[in-house]
Amino acid sequence: MPVIVDIDVMLARRKMSVGELADRIGITPTNLAVLKNGRAKAVRFTTLDALCEALECQPGDLLRWVPDDASDTF
Repeated sequence: MPVIVDIDVMLARRKMSVGELADRIGITPTNLAVLKNGRAKAVRFTTLDALCEALECQPGDLLRWVPDDASDTF
């Protein structure tokens, strides 16, 4: 997957647990884990906004794009 989710990095920097972050942004720890582990197909801007507010960061601190190896073959 070319979009990498770095929520775990920000959680470690803020010394915050998944459960605490889930409580702060109003989603279940299970849904946050799906997002954190890169298994989500989409993220709402309201959720991204809440994540950035709770973690005091920018969207680029949470999401980054890495090209697929397959794209190098064109």
